[in-house]
Amino acid sequence: MTGWDGIVFAPRLDWPILWALMGFSALMVALALWQGLRGWWLRGLAAVALIAALANPSLQSEERDSLTDIALIMVDDTASNRLGVRGEQTAAARDHLEGELAQIGGLETRIITLPDGPRNTGTELNTALAEALSDLPRDRLAGVFAITDGQAHDEALNLSIPAPFHQLQTGEARDWDRRLIIRNAPAFAILGEPVTLGLRVEDQGAVPQGQSRFATLNYSIDGEAPNTAMVPVGEDMEITVTLDRGGMNVLQFELEEAEGELTTRNNSAIVQINGVRDRLSVLLVSGEPNAGQRTWRNLLKSDPAVDLVHFTILRPPDRHDGVPVNELSLIAFPTRELFVDKIDEFDLIIFDRYRRRGILPNSYFSNIARYVQEGGALLVVGGPELASADSIWRSPLGDVFPARPTARVMDEGFRPEVTELGRRHPVTSGLEALVPALEDGGPGWGRWFRQIELEALQGQTVMSGIDERPLLMLDRVGEGRLALLASDQTWLWDRGFEGGGPQLELLRRLAHWMMGEPDLEEETLTATAEGQRVTILRRTLQDAVGAVTVTGPDGESITLDLTEEAPGDYRAEFDAPEIGLYRLSEGDLDAVIALGPQAPREFEETIATADKLRPTITASRGGVQRVEDGLPELRLVREGRAASGRGWLGLTPREAYVTTELRTAALLPGWVWLLLAAGFALGAWLREGRGG
Repeated sequence: MTGWDGIVFAPRLDWPILWALMGFSALMVALALWQGLRGWWLRGLAAVALIAALANPSLQSEERDSLTDIALIMVDDTASNRLGVRGEQTAAARDHLEGELAQIGGLETRIITLPDGPRNTGTELNTALAEALSDLPRDRLAGVFAITDGQAHDEALNLSIPAPFHQLQTGEARDWDRRLIIRNAPAFAILGEPVTLGLRVEDQGAVPQGQSRFATLNYSIDGEAPNTAMVPVGEDMEITVTLDRGGMNVLQFELEEAEGELTTRNNSAIVQINGVRDRLSVLLVSGEPNAGQRTWRNLLKSDPAVDLVHFTILRPPDRHDGVPVNELSLIAFPTRELFVDKIDEFDLIIFDRYRRRGILPNSYFSNIARYVQEGGALLVVGGPELASADSIWRSPLGDVFPARPTARVMDEGFRPEVTELGRRHPVTSGLEALVPALEDGGPGWGRWFRQIELEALQGQTVMSGIDERPLLMLDRVGEGRLALLASDQTWLWDRGFEGGGPQLELLRRLAHWMMGEPDLEEETLTATAEGQRVTILRRTLQDAVGAVTVTGPDGESITLDLTEEAPGDYRAEFDAPEIGLYRLSEGDLDAVIALGPQAPREFEETIATADKLRPTITASRGGVQRVEDGLPELRLVREGRAASGRGWLGLTPREAYVTTELRTAALLPGWVWLLLAAGFALGAWLREGRGG
């Protein structure tokens, strides 16, 4: 194709000189006119011809290759556009557009498919459009067609589209949906105290006449039996729950399906709340001042979540030092208040080298035993008094002890050892790795120099001492827990004797195990997730465990074998096929884990609409056609005209081209311009001479 591009100049002199000549010529012609010379106009034509010869005008022509116009089709393949008949409508609209565009000559069709946005970002239609426009020549774009339900979740970018933007809207006019919204939910909650969650149930779209204004809501905690409540639709509401288990709690809320609603994917929501204890109350009773007393006090006072009540028996009733009672400034020991009235308010009671001296009667020890059996925690740190006739083992409290003191006190150096069972128990597992090992492979911590001989009756021995005798024993008594440490020498590790040892870590774990810290339970089944990758962790004191059964959101189950990675720690991994709540079970243990967001963004709003894309459609003179009303005819319209109407959508031809060859030809040869100039000058002379 050939096209004329107009007249171009290739001056023989620089343009400033030509402009000066033109100015001088104009001045001379004006002077001739002022003097009344009859040939002034011939003088002007001669000057023009002379300047034209110097400017060298040429005609320029181009050889052009026409370029095809481009039509862009954006296909929404996100989750919300696959609901109901939308998937079929999308496929039909795409086939129709491809067929119509193929019949228009000189048109290229490009198709972009929009997947679900990463990390629950929803439909990123505006972003995809901006990226597509940046990759194609804008002067060839004839039109953009978006086959979508209109639910775009990214921010509009105020794009300047040089062609009509049209929306082929999927969905049906009679669509309606009900969804559950979690308005607010705390990340943490105090165990045993009610916590309030804000919820709302909303109906969207063409809600049928007579639809109930109440919905049935089922909710459960950690996969337990669900509770049911009737909740109003379209109103904010609150639900109060109480958490009894420490650690992460998974709350699942689910609306019962209403007849005819578009989807049930937004009828459920998952909330994860970390259950934490309020301030822990610890009662520390020291029988008499000793080197290890400060160790316990420093440990417990260093934890800001612990409220410590510490009493030391400085002057027992059997001491006769001659000091009159009225001169002593000691506080009376409130035994009844602590061990009868308020004993159940304590999370942990510690007896540190305490002996019976008539301060606590047997009825109080019986009450302490009841406290343990009903869910309390008791730690006994024994010195020589544990083996004496005044031992608290000889009180009613001895009925819950896991071992019997033999009355023998062994004063000799020894290194505490973690037993085979202790290597599996969370209180003592990994302790040996906290200090460098000795050359003979033994633990690298320092020695202790006193141990009370115990005869194990029940419970678990996790550390041993002289000749493998029980040193640290743990036991569950009824609903409570009891720990017995047969030495008062832990302070040697704290002081760094012979290199010290992991005293702080051991006592911290011991105290937290007794207070029911979930991370220190002996038998646990937990799961963590990174994306869709789920890691299952099984901790046990047993030598082997069974397979784990995993039940997905769709009710399908799979069985996974566990592999032991450390003593008592078993692991398995799997890739979850979809988001939702997964239930895990192994033996008597159950656990749940929630994958994905509590409410996927694709299902927050599911009713098809053109409102979100309306600004872009209006600015480009495009239009909206509902697929259920019929597929549109395509027409070519001139730029600037309305590009949509009833049953049709328009494309704007761009007529783009690329120049392949450029030709120039002189308008007139130079000598012709000079002849013309001479002729006009001669004519002026003759005319003016004849007139004279």
